[in-house]
Amino acid sequence: MSEQTSRSGSLAELKDLVNAAGGPAAAEPAPVREPKRDALGRSYATGRRKNAVARVWVKPGKGEMEINGKPAPKYFARPVLRMLIAQPFLVADRYQQFDVYATVTGGGLSGQAGALRHGISRALTYYEPGLRPILKKAGFLTRDPRVVERKKYGKMKARRSFQFSKR
Repeated sequence: MSEQTSRSGSLAELKDLVNAAGGPAAAEPAPVREPKRDALGRSYATGRRKNAVARVWVKPGKGEMEINGKPAPKYFARPVLRMLIAQPFLVADRYQQFDVYATVTGGGLSGQAGALRHGISRALTYYEPGLRPILKKAGFLTRDPRVVERKKYGKMKARRSFQFSKR
């Protein structure tokens, strides 16, 4: 029994030492993220969605967007797609404050717009690390993992079978 009391006494002393030191959580504060910018003052990020890949450069400006050498309204004719690529700026309250230059390859227009949104969000967090919690909460920093399922042998498509014939 004396062994148990000495063990509990040493545990109490250890607890006092930890509390006096500020606790285990107060050992090191979270590191402050530094902005990542190139020599021209731009931030670069890659966005992906389905089979589309977007390489995005963001810098302060008037809000102009150039995608594959074309203005955004000409490249993305559908208003829904233009709204999709503007979402990170609206959520972060930075609309018309950054110029975007992007090259997008692969997939269709919808996948390219999603990849561009992902790339813009990542580039904004590299330019202004303080925006990360806002964009993270909105779900713009998460890469959507859904891709087209591959075709299997013995099947017409990924899951569709050939028509059954009894005779």
